[in-house]
Formats: sequence, structure tokens, C-alpha cells
Amino acid sequence: MVSIITGSLIISLLHALIPNHWLPVLAIGRKEGWTLGETSRITFIAGLSHVISTVIIGGLLGAIGGELTAHIDHFAHVIAPSILVLLGFYFIRQHYHHHHFAVEKEKLEKKSKRSIITALVIAMFLSPCMEIEAYFLLAGTKGWYLMAFIAIMYSAITLGGMLLWVRIVYKGLLKLNWHRWEHNAGIITGLTLVATGIITFFVQ
Repeated sequence: MVSIITGSLIISLLHALIPNHWLPVLAIGRKEGWTLGETSRITFIAGLSHVISTVIIGGLLGAIGGELTAHIDHFAHVIAPSILVLLGFYFIRQHYHHHHFAVEKEKLEKKSKRSIITALVIAMFLSPCMEIEAYFLLAGTKGWYLMAFIAIMYSAITLGGMLLWVRIVYKGLLKLNWHRWEHNAGIITGLTLVATGIITFFVQ
């Protein structure tokens, strides 16, 4: 259980830091002349949409994990950890193609504020965080309480992180090579999934 919580925490922190979750909103906000308050509110609305879709899918996967554990021998001990390892290798292999959330800013230029917010909300809702979903599946083998804990932790860290980074970058307090950071985050995500799967296999 500790490995599941630790892995979920790491993925949630990385998820909050990945720039293409909040950087497009910030870029559009600057283009449209939004204040920090407006940009933060719209970031929260778009981020909440993203979190909701992720948690909905996670809840379904967790329920499936619980059912499979009850009906399939060794699912929690062998199959679920193996899924994490395979997903980890997949994300490591695909990290340089990773575009978790992207909005074509050019298409939103000269649109009304309502239209821009709607487009951001829809885009975020349709791009759930697939990396964390594997942990919901594994958590489902332990019980609803662990699923709920991961959902709350993931939601709080994701929304809090997005708002914090928007505020920091808006004020020009930090300048980084965001593309490089996103590139490295994909590798770290994959390695975290692999490590969690291996630890869960041997500890259970």
C-alpha cells in the first residue's frame, strides 16, 4: 500500500508541474490581456474539468480492479503490478511524443472570453491523466478508501500546483526550459510506474 501511495504522490506532483497543463492557459491569458486573478480563475476551472474526467475514469478502473481481485486469483499480486510495469515502459518509450494537453492558441485568437474558456474546459476534460489511472486500478484491489485517498490527493496537488505555477510564471519569478522539463517528466513518470509495479509484486 505504501508503494501505491508513494507512486501516486510522485505522479501527482509531476502532473502538476508538467507545463502543458497550465502554460497554454497562461499564454492565452497574456495574449488576451487577462489579469492574474482572471488567469488563475480560468486555470482553476479548466484544471477542475481535467481532474473530474481523470477521477471518473479512475473510479471506474478502481471498481474493475476490485471486482477482478475478487474473481481472479493473483490479480492483485501479479497481474495489476505487471500492468504498471508495462505502462511504465510504454510511457518511457513514448515520452518524446507526449502531448498530454494541447490547445492550438492560434485558433482561439479573436474569440470571445466565453468561447476560449469553453474550449479550454472541453480540451482538458477530454485529456485525462492516463498515468495516474494505473494507480486507481491498483488501489481498487485494496479498497475504496485507498481509491478515495488517491483521488483527493491527486486533485489537490494538481489544482494547487497549476495555480501556483501560473502565479509564479505570470509574475516572471522563474524562467525554465519548459519543453525540456516536460521531456524529462515523461521519463520520470515511466520509471515511477515500473518501480511501483516491481515493489508491489515483491512486497505483497
